[in-house]
Amino acid sequence: MPKVRGATMSDVAREVGVTAKTVSRVVNGDGPVAEETRARVLEAMARLGFRPNLLARNMRVGARDSTVGLVIPDMGNPFFGTLAGGFETAVRSRGLTLIVGSSNETSELERSLISTFLARRVTALLVVPSADSEHRSLRAERAAGLPVVFLDRPAAGVTADCVVSANREGARAGVAHLIAHGHRRIAFIGDSPKLYTRRERFQGYRDALAEAGIPFDRALVEIGHDHEAAAAAVGRVLGGTAPATAVFAANNFAATGAVLGLARLGRRDVALVGFDDLPLAEVLDPPLTVVAQDPAEIGRAAAGLLMSRLDGDRSKARTVVVPTRLVARGSGELPAP
Repeated sequence: MPKVRGATMSDVAREVGVTAKTVSRVVNGDGPVAEETRARVLEAMARLGFRPNLLARNMRVGARDSTVGLVIPDMGNPFFGTLAGGFETAVRSRGLTLIVGSSNETSELERSLISTFLARRVTALLVVPSADSEHRSLRAERAAGLPVVFLDRPAAGVTADCVVSANREGARAGVAHLIAHGHRRIAFIGDSPKLYTRRERFQGYRDALAEAGIPFDRALVEIGHDHEAAAAAVGRVLGGTAPATAVFAANNFAATGAVLGLARLGRRDVALVGFDDLPLAEVLDPPLTVVAQDPAEIGRAAAGLLMSRLDGDRSKARTVVVPTRLVARGSGELPAP
């Protein structure tokens, strides 16, 4: 059903097949609602464009809204936890409180979370977009002055402030480091090609190969969206008649999986560079060489953009690129055979 402007609580109730009181309970959080029903109500709210005036409700009960909504793809990824911490620390002095929800890397849940945050009239909105999300619906909110900042990945369908890592440059530096140690058969293990970060890092991989005059070989490119998938991918690129001698793992899960895969194979002669640092990377054998991001700085940079907007800055949307740095520890310095 197409989006309807000025949708009411009754419209949402009719769409879902529940009472208006049930919708009210979901909106206000003031009564028991089955989880399945709650999800259907939130989805219908997003689809119909329903925006309950919770700001007026807050004023009636004497509350002052001071929250910032953050949507992240994965609660279990330490990168996003550090990012949120950097932001929260930076805005604490402004009396703002951060509330976080996970989209589980799905556009549907992302839309529902954004709708919920907007319904509660958050002071500002932060979003790490899922792989196939679209944000055209936020144009009206942006035009109305709501500060919106996209993190780690840019928006699709709306122009807004954005903070990202130097993904392409960092990946190029990591692969060039392997090339400098004599490697020419370098595998790339990354996430879904739909992801902005994966596309940028893959392009950096291609840049480094091209600069060194090394032909690109698609047989050395694998998807490793989690630890086990990345571990299996390592086994594939190390097999065959022309195996890889080095691996570039394009995110922290791929790097963890690559370490796991090499350990299972008993291989300590394969060079490895990961994108994003890992806990205890220094105690691995050999210690893991990484292209380190700075998620806390991404959070702080987002806070700077947001507070500038709250202070009245109405200039054009800006993109902040946070540098990466190569941390050589041992695994990326293993020479080619």
